[in-house]
Amino acid sequence: MIRMVVFDMAGTTIDEDNVVYKCVQKALNEYQIPATLEQVLEFGAGKEKLQAIKDVYAEVMQEMADEITAKTIYDKFSVLLEDAYEMIDMKLFEGLRSTLFFLYKRDVKVVFNTGYTKDVATKILKKVDCIVGRDLDLLVTADMVENSRPAPDMITYALQHFNIKPWECIKVGDSAIDILEGKNAKVKYSIGITTGAQTKEQIAQENPDYIIKNLRELIPIIEDANNTL
Repeated sequence: MIRMVVFDMAGTTIDEDNVVYKCVQKALNEYQIPATLEQVLEFGAGKEKLQAIKDVYAEVMQEMADEITAKTIYDKFSVLLEDAYEMIDMKLFEGLRSTLFFLYKRDVKVVFNTGYTKDVATKILKKVDCIVGRDLDLLVTADMVENSRPAPDMITYALQHFNIKPWECIKVGDSAIDILEGKNAKVKYSIGITTGAQTKEQIAQENPDYIIKNLRELIPIIEDANNTL
């Protein structure tokens, strides 16, 4: 029985045109790190953002960034992101509302998790009129747990919060690291979606149970899982 679905935020439930990764790229470029958006999406997607900066830096420069440099770039990224989120239009992906209604009617818990901080994630949810307690049951952010993705800590936090077992949970995300997070948490299905940061081929590298194009495709997957018990 599926009792909980954990959704990634940006690129999975919220369409923000990859602005977070564009800000990562811009921050790196301003410090003379010639990262492309494609490199940022491939090596940084889904990760806690300081870690994403470190990993992209290492890939581009073929050396590890020292902590001061990484933190300086991250601070610049944070300013760029805050400015960008004030300006851009964000919206919920088509199919999300009907999927959430399906889950609500079946008493399936809805959790959003993200590599953002809680402060940033809360501002984003407010901007798209998505409310904890009405549209979702719980928000879990990278700064609420000890280890960020691909560690299972955010999913484990949600499982423990609702006293739900891993095999009663599904994880959905738009990057390979979301899939790896789900597998590390031992959830029933780790499902990729192609609406966000990475391509079907990039997501497939971590062998997801399914790859979907629209969130409504979750409905038959959940119905099938719950009807075959």
